[in-house]
Amino acid sequence: MRGVSLLSLLAVALFGSGCSTTETRPLPRPDSVDIPRFMGDWYVIAHIPSRPERKAFDAVERYALRPDGRIQTTFTYRNGSFDAAQKTMHPIGTVEAHGNGAIWGMQFIWPIKAEYVIAWLDDSYAQTIVARSKRDYVWYMARTPQVSEADYQSAVQRIQAMGYDVSKLRRVPQSSRSSN
Repeated sequence: MRGVSLLSLLAVALFGSGCSTTETRPLPRPDSVDIPRFMGDWYVIAHIPSRPERKAFDAVERYALRPDGRIQTTFTYRNGSFDAAQKTMHPIGTVEAHGNGAIWGMQFIWPIKAEYVIAWLDDSYAQTIVARSKRDYVWYMARTPQVSEADYQSAVQRIQAMGYDVSKLRRVPQSSRSSN
C-alpha cells in the first residue's frame, strides 16, 4: 500500500494535479500522424516544463517504434547548464486508437499514463507542438536545435491560441553538442 501512495505522490509531482487554466475546448490536432515518420530526434525549443525539466538545457526527445507498436522514448537533457551531466528518462508511449496517431499515453511510471497530444505538426514533419488538455505543460519541438525567430513566434501564437498562458513558456537553451 505504501508503494502505491509513493507512486501517486510522484505522479502528482511530475504531472500536476490541477489545471493551469479553465480552458475546456479540445486541443487541435492533425487529421492524422504518420507514426514512423514522426520517429527520431526532436529538439525541445520551448516548453511549459514539468518539474524535472524546469532548468533543462540541450533537451532532446527521441522516439523509436518498438516491435509491439509502442514508442520507446528517450528524453535527454542537462540540468541547469550546458556543462551539467546529461540526465535521461525512458518513458514508453502508447498510440491511442481514437486519435489517428496524434493522441498518445506517455508512461513514466507504471500504471500512470500522462496525456500527450500532438496538437500541431507541420507538413514536413520538421516542427511540432505537443500539448495536454489541462493546459499545464506544452512542448514546441523541431528536428533542428535552432529555429528562426519567425517560426518561434508563430509557435508561441499557436500555443496561445490553444489556451495556454505563454508567459510561462521557457525557451530551452540548445548547444551544438545536444545531438549526442
